[in-house]
Amino acid sequence: MSAQLLAVAIGGALGAVMRWLTASTIQKMVGGAFPWGTFAVNALGSFLLGFLFVWLIERSTASELVRLAITVGFMGAFTTFSTYSLESVRLLQEGALALALGNVVGQVVVCLTLTWLGVQLARLL
Repeated sequence: MSAQLLAVAIGGALGAVMRWLTASTIQKMVGGAFPWGTFAVNALGSFLLGFLFVWLIERSTASELVRLAITVGFMGAFTTFSTYSLESVRLLQEGALALALGNVVGQVVVCLTLTWLGVQLARLL
C-alpha cells in the first residue's frame, strides 16, 4: 500500500467517525423530520474544506501526505453529499416537498457561501 493511499485511508476513517458523531449529536439535539445533522455537517465541512484547502496549499509547509490525509481523506469522508442526496430523495418520496426543497436549496446556498468564506478567511490570516 502506498503512503498516499494509507494517508487518505486514515484520514477517511477519522472523517467518517467525526461525521457520524457530529451529525447524530446535532440531530438528537435538534430533532424533527428535517435532516439537520447532515445539513450542519455539510455546512461545517464546506467551510473547513475551503479554509483548509487554502491554508494547506497556499500557507502551509505541510507535506503532501498530510494534505491528502486532511483534504481528501478526512474532509472527503466528513462531508456527506451522498447522504444529503439520499435524504432529499426520501423526503420527496414521503411527500414532504417543502422539506426536500428547503434541504436542497438551503444546503447548496449555505455550503457554497461557507466554502467561499473559508477561502476568504484563510487568505486573510
